[in-house]
Amino acid sequence: MRFRSRVQLKFHRHDLPLVNAWAIAGGVVKHVHLVVFVELTDNDGMVGIGEASPSRRYHETVESAQKFFAKVDAARLSFLDVASSMNYLAALAPGEFSAKSALNVALLDGAARRARQPLHEFLGLGFRENRHVTSFSIGIDHSPVIRKKVLAAADFPILKMKLGSVHDRENFAALRAAAPGKSVRVDANEAWRTKEQALENIEWLVCNGGVQFVEQPMPTTASAEDCAWLKARSSLPLFADESFHFAADAARCAEGFHGVNVKLCKTGGVTAAVAALRAARAAGLQTMLGCMIESSLLISAAAHLAHLADFLDLDGNLLVTGDPFRGVTAERGMLSFAAAPEKFGLCVAARAAAG
Repeated sequence: MRFRSRVQLKFHRHDLPLVNAWAIAGGVVKHVHLVVFVELTDNDGMVGIGEASPSRRYHETVESAQKFFAKVDAARLSFLDVASSMNYLAALAPGEFSAKSALNVALLDGAARRARQPLHEFLGLGFRENRHVTSFSIGIDHSPVIRKKVLAAADFPILKMKLGSVHDRENFAALRAAAPGKSVRVDANEAWRTKEQALENIEWLVCNGGVQFVEQPMPTTASAEDCAWLKARSSLPLFADESFHFAADAARCAEGFHGVNVKLCKTGGVTAAVAALRAARAAGLQTMLGCMIESSLLISAAAHLAHLADFLDLDGNLLVTGDPFRGVTAERGMLSFAAAPEKFGLCVAARAAAG
């Protein structure tokens, strides 16, 4: 199908230097994260922007995203028909959900700008100022560095700590010493190989107090029976991340988890993330909006969906230096569009142009 309001597509790679070296269970220490920015411009001069933040965990890279973008016939995309545009992209190639997410975000940005509405209003969602609070993530490190990171994040009321190393207990003790009363969310990133090991670690966390929930305690290869066994015995809520991608996963995850972590780059964009959040709630699951390491462009896109989430982990832009965009802010963890440089679409602008 050809559209009256066709667009042109531009894309380029961008390096996001990290404030601190970043490591999670099973991962490598990184000092720079690579993303790809996209820009769609229609024949009326309307612009929509998006961002791909690929993860090798899902067999996606900056190079594979760029190859996908190079295949796209931009004449098949339109701000006037986002649904048909996404159907075309879905049929173009399997996978590459981070790249598809970037184009979905850009299409919706352009569509909402056309309607002169912020994205959350365009989608019929609410965003309430002074309500939506994000956690701040502490990556795996040595205990003295953990302490420094926690102290540096003193303004944030909720921390999310990555576990999955041989130094977990020492590192958690360092966090507790630096922030004795602060709420903590734990992300094991599939590190605990068996249900017995996972339960042992959960019971240890319960004894330390102040932990809200545990994210992805076991690998995605864990059986449904093992996940259900752990859910039945866990004193802490369990959230699926790597085990949950799409709306269709909700019923299965409800058997082994109490909640799910929805990320735009996993689902394929804002449209699919909204569907995933609603399906999860319909299945009786709690919902969290999460992120990869991203700029303020993609974090702002996710923030427009905050009304659909029980918990937020939208701090990827706070982990980098030289963020090329301005959008949603997170002073003391509180997400806000009050000072956003634009009032429509994603409410985002490039720093160089924001003046």
